[in-house]
Amino acid sequence: MEIKKVGVIGAGQMGSGIVHVLALAGYDVKLYDLSFEAGFIAVNRITKDMNKLVERDKITEQEKQQALDRINTNCRHLKALSDSDLIIECAVENENVKREILLELQSSLSEQTMLTTNTSSISITRLAAQTDRPERFMGLHFMNPVPQMKLVELVKGIATGEEISDTLKNVVEKLGKSYTMSEDFPGFIVNRILMPMINEAIYALYEGVGNVESIDKSMRLGANHPMGPLQLADFIGLDTCQAIMNVLHDGLGDTKYLPCPLLKKYVDANWLGRKNNRGFYDYHVDPPKPTR
Repeated sequence: MEIKKVGVIGAGQMGSGIVHVLALAGYDVKLYDLSFEAGFIAVNRITKDMNKLVERDKITEQEKQQALDRINTNCRHLKALSDSDLIIECAVENENVKREILLELQSSLSEQTMLTTNTSSISITRLAAQTDRPERFMGLHFMNPVPQMKLVELVKGIATGEEISDTLKNVVEKLGKSYTMSEDFPGFIVNRILMPMINEAIYALYEGVGNVESIDKSMRLGANHPMGPLQLADFIGLDTCQAIMNVLHDGLGDTKYLPCPLLKKYVDANWLGRKNNRGFYDYHVDPPKPTR
């Protein structure tokens, strides 16, 4: 199946990044969010990011404008996405929320529309079972920040058919990215490995093995990571990190996946990282200052 029109649900950091790469690749994109204002904020973010690409001669001014013209945020209801060939759900990492969206959405779609979710950890099989097209449902997990990161995880549920798998491989390649195939286990590949490492770094902080600066510096210089694990946790969002660890723990039943108590404390304090300017670092100052 050839994909021409794509609907994206959720105008947050991930959703706007996905819209960015889709529009640059030539797809017509409709963006829906419960907050109509969020769509305008997303387009402003996309425009700023594309302006940087123009400044670095990665794209031309004309290519930028053509991409922006392909983005439609005038979507008041989910049914505005009904003519899409492909839907990418990018709502909050909460299974109940995603189920509600999928149930509401499917009644207005054609039989040919393919459904995907950008979930980073939730079962594709369970989400697919909430729809009327489990064979045309798949995980399409982009990495953050979407415009810079080269990988997309393709995750097959138990009922996922070959047609959608082959189609999404072509979409990913058209975006200039690479894909990996993952089976439907909690966390898939990337977060199954990454999140326990971040959680262990938080435990090292919690137990006083080192402070924020020492832990991040050790992993940057000692393991050649481009970003320390605590800085990365802030970038991802501490609430998202906790949610993924809970999915790993619930799905795999091993106590090693329990979120660190310090992570829970930061989330309870609403210190969620970059998204609200305070997490393991305080982003109200430049350069950001460690909070422990």
